[in-house]
Amino acid sequence: QVQLVESGGGLVQAGGSLRLSCAFSGRTFTNYAMGWFRQAPGKEREFVAAISWNSGATYYADSMKGRFTISRDNAKSMAYLQASSLKPEDTAVYSCAAGVYGGMFSGGYDFWGQGTQVTVSS
Repeated sequence: QVQLVESGGGLVQAGGSLRLSCAFSGRTFTNYAMGWFRQAPGKEREFVAAISWNSGATYYADSMKGRFTISRDNAKSMAYLQASSLKPEDTAVYSCAAGVYGGMFSGGYDFWGQGTQVTVSS
């Protein structure tokens, strides 16, 4: 069974940056695409970014392009989300996900982490 553990969330001022990490264990990391999603209070879960197994392809939600960068380190079984120029509306619980198909939709993912809270103050 795959386990995903996120870290790196916290409180940051608007305009600041955070680097979220996702530790993968339980199966072969390179068999999975990785994604980041977020959910704000009272809102539906929202796609943030995704990366293919070999980092050959990355995808971003339009509102995150140019501000967020997804990456992975297959040697360490880790995925990352560098979030910059943060805005108060970026406040949410950020979760990583692993899936054979990946992509921009949650249905492409088989395993989910518990999430890490990101709060951006104005």
